[in-house]
Amino acid sequence: MAGWGRDTSEGKNATVGVSERDLFIDKQSISPTIFLPPRHPPETTAEDGGTPSIPDRAHGRRSGSWRRLGFLSGLRLSIETLAGRAAEAAVLELDRGAAFLLVPVFLGVGVAWYFSLSQEPGFLQPIATSLVLAAIVFATRARPRTRLLAMAGLMCALGFLAAKFETWRAGTAMLGSEVSTRITGQVVSIDQMANGRIRLTLDVAETARPKLRYRPERVRLTARKVPEGLKAGAVVAGYARLLPPTGPVRPGGYDFSFQSYFEGIGATGFFLTDPKLVSASPVAAASLSLSIENARDAIADRIRRSIGGPEGEIAAALIVGVRAGIPEEINEAMRRTGIYHIISISGLHMALVAGTIMGLLRGAFALFPDFSARHPVKKYAAATALLCTAAYLLISGLVVAAERSFIMLAVMLCAVLFDRAALTMRNLAISALVVIAFSPHEVVGPSFQMSFAATAALVGAFAGWTDYRARKGRSAHMPVTDRSLPAAAVGWLGKGLVAASATTIVAGLATTLYAAWHFQRISPLSLFANLAVMPVVSLAVMPFAVFSALAMPFGADWPFLYVMGKGLTAMIAISNWLSEHSPVDGIGLISLQSVLLVTVALVIATMATTWWRLAALPFAIAGILTLRAVEVPDVLVAEDARLVAVPIGGSELAVNRPRPSAFAMDNWRRAMDAENLVLPERLKGPDLRYTGIDASELPPGSPFLCGAGLCVARHPNGAIVAHASTLTAARSACGFAALIVIEDATAADPCNDPLIAVVTKRDLARSGSAAVRFNPASATAQAEIRFAIEDDYRPWHVQRRFSRDARGLPPYQPKSGKQRSPKSSSPTPSASPPSDDEANEPQARYQ
Repeated sequence: MAGWGRDTSEGKNATVGVSERDLFIDKQSISPTIFLPPRHPPETTAEDGGTPSIPDRAHGRRSGSWRRLGFLSGLRLSIETLAGRAAEAAVLELDRGAAFLLVPVFLGVGVAWYFSLSQEPGFLQPIATSLVLAAIVFATRARPRTRLLAMAGLMCALGFLAAKFETWRAGTAMLGSEVSTRITGQVVSIDQMANGRIRLTLDVAETARPKLRYRPERVRLTARKVPEGLKAGAVVAGYARLLPPTGPVRPGGYDFSFQSYFEGIGATGFFLTDPKLVSASPVAAASLSLSIENARDAIADRIRRSIGGPEGEIAAALIVGVRAGIPEEINEAMRRTGIYHIISISGLHMALVAGTIMGLLRGAFALFPDFSARHPVKKYAAATALLCTAAYLLISGLVVAAERSFIMLAVMLCAVLFDRAALTMRNLAISALVVIAFSPHEVVGPSFQMSFAATAALVGAFAGWTDYRARKGRSAHMPVTDRSLPAAAVGWLGKGLVAASATTIVAGLATTLYAAWHFQRISPLSLFANLAVMPVVSLAVMPFAVFSALAMPFGADWPFLYVMGKGLTAMIAISNWLSEHSPVDGIGLISLQSVLLVTVALVIATMATTWWRLAALPFAIAGILTLRAVEVPDVLVAEDARLVAVPIGGSELAVNRPRPSAFAMDNWRRAMDAENLVLPERLKGPDLRYTGIDASELPPGSPFLCGAGLCVARHPNGAIVAHASTLTAARSACGFAALIVIEDATAADPCNDPLIAVVTKRDLARSGSAAVRFNPASATAQAEIRFAIEDDYRPWHVQRRFSRDARGLPPYQPKSGKQRSPKSSSPTPSASPPSDDEANEPQARYQ
């Protein structure tokens, strides 16, 4: 096994103090002697056959010329020397396997390029490009530099093609417009929500009253109550309200329809009546996925009964990956303190499970020394740990972070089985290749980015630290002084705290920018929270989770679950206390170019093993300097045209509705870096003029004042924003408003004034939410409107053009005389929560 280097595991005959990078190359072969010309021209004399130097009046001028020539020659030689050393270092990086590490990077670039396009490309372009680049790679074998560039381009083209293929393969049928219908479908999964409702994922078998001609194949619905003992595979039916997947709550935000498309979810919604059981037994033969889902539900129910409360929900999340039942206040506290990664099954959990299994087996084998001496018990333990972690991956729901962690761990355990050294950064590259090959769309999601960024930073930092120690001569041959047991314990504790602090700092620095980009929030107390919580999780939570899973088939799991519950109680208490004392949370918008620059810096810093690491500094500095190079909108408009928000100064955000969407407000407040929400003031009377208020005389920074059908507010720069529920109300605002939002899909521009920006419900239905910026340099210029979905539709947005609002039609009115389903005219209170719960789900999943 290798000593210091990318892999830190030491075998019996390991050579301590030698970096495993040295195993790849012969150092003598990569350090050729470079013969450089002398810095100054040789002096010639008459004895040497040259022209002797004769003093004259021009001697001073010639001396100055020689000095200038010497400076330029020295500068040229310095540049040549630097270039030569850079070339040597680049060759060394390639010999150490940098080319393989960059393969997933360029694949990811191709995937990101595909998803950033404004219109859907065909298959012909990426296939043709890939073939041409492959031919160039084959034809330039004698030209290494050209071949490397062609290979980089080929990887980008293949990533682009993989993303295109996944989009074509998904082909999810998305619901185009809201509709109430009777739905019959097979239960795929059951989630217990924190608000007491139950969320069902159904494979739709049929619809009726009305029968949908273009029905989605899979939907996700919430219900107040489901039949007793309902399991995955059963068939249920009920009258439901189906909603099309929503777009981003603001331009540049998280696109829910994108994730729904690749998850196969064609619609969300809620049951208007309690679903009824049609068939309790699974249709035909139950698939393996349904069996696993039922096992997950059974284990989660057993954990909830044993532990109870929010601790039981968190325990179920840690063991089987079921997180829907965790109370939102606890989720929020863990996000604010930066310990939400504990809930997401990832490398920490996989490593603790594998370590616990291997430790138990090695300890058991140690009780039989004769057997251990004759058999490779370490390999037996590694093989068993591999099987257990594979079972843990299946039972946890196959999330991206768990997949990445399992692949890395599997490679390391297989290396133990075959007596090979495990190259940790290569493990990370292999896991990235697997994820990109099977789920390219994950590349543009926060889970993939934050997970791989944290792991790459930890691996790179640890490799650099071990190399530093190796260069300083830290080896096993150093004299070891005898210390007392208390002194040794204090030393171990100190090293553990330093290691935990370094791990938290490195991982936090690597993921902070991605969290700020996706969620507009940071966790300033993350270091203290992780130092306080990780010992509890490592000693009192995860090991006992493994013990309980092993004892559960025998009914002896309750003592271990009891200890696990107490550990989770301590974790919740620490999280709540630190959350209350967290000084900052939302930070506002940051620029995309900053994220890209820091990503380049992270790739260079973690993958380079020579002084090429210094090349990351310019990118990192540029990324920091461009953090705030982003245009903050002056007005935000929701895609249903019902909600408008205007920052009015003093960290306050004014909205036009007294009960706005909680999720939208949380997202908008963090994006606009606003702390307080200012609700509208409702005025009595048919309109504003009746109250005697002149909207044009409102002071800058005024919140919304609402009369019948019209709400007005004034931005701090003086622009007046109006929200009208009808076309008639909108006409009354043409005399003073700079922006008018009309909550009517049939309305057109009532002002016909190029200086007044008008956004209708039809515009928002077709193009999604809007961000508006006023021109601060000119009061006579029209406001700039940016929609979330622009240009041609991508496959996950095509359904938008089919809604009634997008076609400019009024809301559907059922014909009189036709009997509707009971309760269909008065939806249950579940109408609002499903939307918010669905909206909160992606953030909870990926943080």
